[in-house]
Amino acid sequence: MSRSHRLTPADLNLWRQVAETVTPLSRRGHEREEMAVPPPPVEPSAPAAPEPAPPPQRLAPVSKPLHRPPPAHLDPGTIAGVDRRTGERLRRGELSIDGRLDLHGLRQEEAHAALDRFLAASQATGRRCVLVITGKGFRDGAGVLKDRVPDWLNLPPNRARILAIMPARPHHGGGGALYVLLKRLR
Repeated sequence: MSRSHRLTPADLNLWRQVAETVTPLSRRGHEREEMAVPPPPVEPSAPAAPEPAPPPQRLAPVSKPLHRPPPAHLDPGTIAGVDRRTGERLRRGELSIDGRLDLHGLRQEEAHAALDRFLAASQATGRRCVLVITGKGFRDGAGVLKDRVPDWLNLPPNRARILAIMPARPHHGGGGALYVLLKRLR
């Protein structure tokens, strides 16, 4: 505050009201000092003209929260965020399979919903490597679920749960199944 600015009666009244509600903190070894509150000024009989509103203050621009880009698209055979040894063990089918989901005989909507529920539940219960069985399809490997499941695995919220997708080894279903390596919850 500049020295030329005087407190108005309203300011002094407000200060007095606030000061009455405050209890000073005591300091060890020091006496509490009482704050002197000036007596209320005598109000003038004529109403005072309202004070002009202060000029608007420029606010600092609000910074946007840091936004992480969505994880990159994972194609079967792609490994992201795992060490080389784990990636090799996944590719060879050497990781223990903690859960299986067989989508044979389901319609697309049913299969998609089942996949979403399975991945969420698997991650929540601490499963690490799961097997998703799509089947090979009826005509020359052109199964609808076989084609759609990799896309569904890359959609939110599933993609955020997944580190790697790998085609299964023949003893786990070969071209009609996928290994899915899930992130650990922290």
